[in-house]
Amino acid sequence: MSETNGRVSNWAGDLFEGTAWHYARFRPNYPAVVINDLVQQLRLDGTGRLLDLGCGTGQLTLPLAGHVAEAVGVDPESGMLAEATRRAEAQGVTNVFWRQGSSAHIPVDLGRFSIVTVGRAFHWMDRAQVLVDLDDMVDDDGALVIVNDTNLLFPSAPWQQAIQDTQRSFIPTYDQAISPSSVDDSRTHEQILVSSPFSRVGREVYRYRRSWTIERIVGYLYSTSLPLRRLLGDRQSAFEEAMSTALLAINPSDRFIESVALEVFTATKT
Repeated sequence: MSETNGRVSNWAGDLFEGTAWHYARFRPNYPAVVINDLVQQLRLDGTGRLLDLGCGTGQLTLPLAGHVAEAVGVDPESGMLAEATRRAEAQGVTNVFWRQGSSAHIPVDLGRFSIVTVGRAFHWMDRAQVLVDLDDMVDDDGALVIVNDTNLLFPSAPWQQAIQDTQRSFIPTYDQAISPSSVDDSRTHEQILVSSPFSRVGREVYRYRRSWTIERIVGYLYSTSLPLRRLLGDRQSAFEEAMSTALLAINPSDRFIESVALEVFTATKT
């Protein structure tokens, strides 16, 4: 994902370079209840085409692919697509095609879709422009789905604060690195949607608890847009030891519970 004129107008493929292996293995999957609700709400019956924009390693693409005739996952990072291909093969999913591309330049030959999904990526995009671009690609009776959950790195518990404190101690520029890009459009996702061609908006929030271990936490940290492993260099082992020490001081059982709020917007044209 890259920044242009202070605005994230392309999702950050360059920032995620080298993170795909960890992304595929340590990014949490979406809960089955969310997938099942989308299948029922969108009446996915094995027909139609799905576009997953900013697909990453296929966390949203693959569980939905079995409910459409064809799915296409688009992401700017080739490593993500390689991992997505591996995961699809491992799961026996054969109706997904992967394409390298960006939200600023969605491949024009993809055709039309009945469903477009964006999971954990919409905030990286020039949201209003993407919605205009998608208008011509989505069937009149189609739908757009935006899925996003709370960020593990925004502290709401002492162990989450310890994660941030440890990263700050190793990365002096940590706060600048995780700060959002300066954006002219400060509207929420919902406000952007209601002003777009997809102005009929439904919103559902799923609240649940997610369990982490130190291994999973460190793996997640290596999957984020902060190029942590590159920034750490030869201090990676020291970082992992410091993280383990800080977290075990809070909970020696190596089990950390995150309170998650996952937000799903389903938008259709008027």
